[in-house]
Amino acid sequence: MKIERRIKLPLHSFPKGKFYRTIQHMSSSEPELDLAAVNAELEDLTAQDRIAWAVNRFKEGLVMSSSFGLQSAVLLHLANKALPGIPVVFIDTGYLFKETYNYAERLENLLGLNLKIYTSPITPARHEALRGQLWKQGHKSLEEYGLVRKVEPMDRAIKELGAKLWLTGLRRQQSSTRNELSVFERQKNMLKLHPIVDWKDQDVDMHLIANDLPRHPLEKKGYVTVGDTHSTYIPNPGESRESARPKNSYECGLHVTDRDNAQLPSEDFDI
Repeated sequence: MKIERRIKLPLHSFPKGKFYRTIQHMSSSEPELDLAAVNAELEDLTAQDRIAWAVNRFKEGLVMSSSFGLQSAVLLHLANKALPGIPVVFIDTGYLFKETYNYAERLENLLGLNLKIYTSPITPARHEALRGQLWKQGHKSLEEYGLVRKVEPMDRAIKELGAKLWLTGLRRQQSSTRNELSVFERQKNMLKLHPIVDWKDQDVDMHLIANDLPRHPLEKKGYVTVGDTHSTYIPNPGESRESARPKNSYECGLHVTDRDNAQLPSEDFDI
């Protein structure tokens, strides 16, 4: 398992004692694409054919991200089969369930994944000591948490891996914030493809069963979504999947469009 430790967030280039960075997506060198035309072409294709289209067009510039959550094995299986060795970015917040770490290692070995693990340059212990438990401090603090622990590492991965197209496992059925997702989109300067965006829960189940793929161990305990330990709950009977996240907030920050101009807070993180 290769852990990316080349953390070169230019903290020393900022005013002394300040941790401040504008989040920017790395620009694709691909010519401008007609998103409407591409989506019209891809909407009626199968997930496999969408991935094949991406491999044919972008190949060496393809990366995918995975949270190693309940459905993650599906896209990992499809993408790695179409393009063996595709870089798989795993953002380790430092607060994941032990079952998630074990599940990631199991899938890495089973599927032969080219796993790239990225973390924040600020350790969880240090972050808590200086800023407290941000997930308990309201929306703005939760947003800061997402930027520091998830968004910055992903943006760094995109840059270092030379990504031109980012594959994700987002699905419309997952939440109200995703129910109008396109197959293909641009998030600022980064192109994104959601190959299984139109899959239903039963499609995911069928693929896992048909290909004898292991399930996340927390699924049998009643979890319907899996993220950080402090922000993932088992919903009560009849509650939605979104209720398993803080204040029904399903998005972690990576896939929120208004993150493009977000800024990490100016704070006294003496490096």
